Amino acid sequence: MRTIGRVAFLNCDPLFFGIDQHWEVLAAPPSWLTGHLLRKDCILAPIPAADYARHSDELILLPDIGICSRGEVGSVLVFGEKPLEQMASIALPTDSATSVQLLKYLLEKRGLRPRFELMGPDLDSMLAKCEGALLIGDRALEGAKIAPQSVQLDLGMDWLNFTQKPMVFGVFAARKDTPIESLRQAQGVLIENLRLFEQKAEQREKVIEWAMSHSELDYQRLDRYFGEVFNRIDKEHLDGLNEFLVEACGLEGGAQFAW
Repeated sequence: MRTIGRVAFLNCDPLFFGIDQHWEVLAAPPSWLTGHLLRKDCILAPIPAADYARHSDELILLPDIGICSRGEVGSVLVFGEKPLEQMASIALPTDSATSVQLLKYLLEKRGLRPRFELMGPDLDSMLAKCEGALLIGDRALEGAKIAPQSVQLDLGMDWLNFTQKPMVFGVFAARKDTPIESLRQAQGVLIENLRLFEQKAEQREKVIEWAMSHSELDYQRLDRYFGEVFNRIDKEHLDGLNEFLVEACGLEGGAQFAW
């Protein structure tokens, strides 16, 4: 099998730019990719960290790459007309387990217990039924562009404030029964793309232009966004990931990697 799952958001564009010339790429929302991975539709995929915790008996992580922040992430946001502390109800999206788990954890730390309602990720519909709305990915970026005054919380920054650690929202995972050599080959392609993005200005420019072609954001906002979201997991991010998995998801032992 030569199929790799790709999250249908901008946050993995540095890894996946041009990869479909050599691999079949299955694009889907993060939570959908978990199902595809478990059904063996692809050999690896970026999935919500919370989904890894839920299926850790079947899944293993690939080292070095993920979807991370070091504070403000810009694409995992709570919207509303009231401050967070005054929201009696918050609509939660159906397309990401990590953001939902993280928000509940951060609200619990504040002693807040709003009513939650699971909904499709549409800001207008969510705010028509609830006082707050959690959005992730491109929809969050575009919502913040249209109505910046309604952004009440950036979950990446809030996690950093509580823990003094960066946040890992997404992890690259594979089934435990996938041959290691296949995983090394696929991960190596992604790592090489990331290296080019980090070290070559020309590659970074191409990735941003590609992102512009499938989003409504301009070059300047995307250039900034790719400094808010990181795809390389270092030791600090690993510490943050393990704290989230253990404390917010209840996964004893934290992350387990294929090598």
